[in-house]
Amino acid sequence: MEPSFVYSPQIIRETSSGLERYDVRDQMLANRELELTSQVDAGSCAGVIRNLLFLEQEDPDAPVTLYINSPGGEVQSGLALYDVMQAVSYPIRTVCLGMAASMAALLFISGDEREMLPHSRVMIHDPLIGGGLNGSALSVKARADDLMRIRDITAEVISRHTGMTLEQVFALTASDTYFEAEAAVDAGLADRIITSL
Repeated sequence: MEPSFVYSPQIIRETSSGLERYDVRDQMLANRELELTSQVDAGSCAGVIRNLLFLEQEDPDAPVTLYINSPGGEVQSGLALYDVMQAVSYPIRTVCLGMAASMAALLFISGDEREMLPHSRVMIHDPLIGGGLNGSALSVKARADDLMRIRDITAEVISRHTGMTLEQVFALTASDTYFEAEAAVDAGLADRIITSL
């Protein structure tokens, strides 16, 4: 399935030097608002990381809002973004719009303030094997060992940001576990439900 094209509106303002046109995302960046609304992969994470680092240079104290509506994706790319989110000095407010699933859920959970719209959901599960599993017995074992290592890392992230024990996390991530907004707050995955942005 090909990705859908999303038109980004242009803002036109009259200034003393004439009409200026710019992308609505430029205005969002000026307002310290970012979005992750696609697969978590090297490209999408690089864009968010670039903006986070730019905003750190602009003002290391002013908070940033990250809107998330993503099915998840690559764990390693997501962990790179997670590390940057933890490394910047300003607080990051994460807002779940629609769905934060898999790796996107970990990014949502790691916000300093975690807010959900009333009909949004969070889904957590163990990391999945991608790209098929083939090769020698030793290479299959190496992949399985690496997957278990990644499982431990992601479970520790969930535990750290929710207050759940590792045993509770492993029980929940053994299969796809969905949380409606209220259940996510009750489980410590989110801080509050909001009805205005």
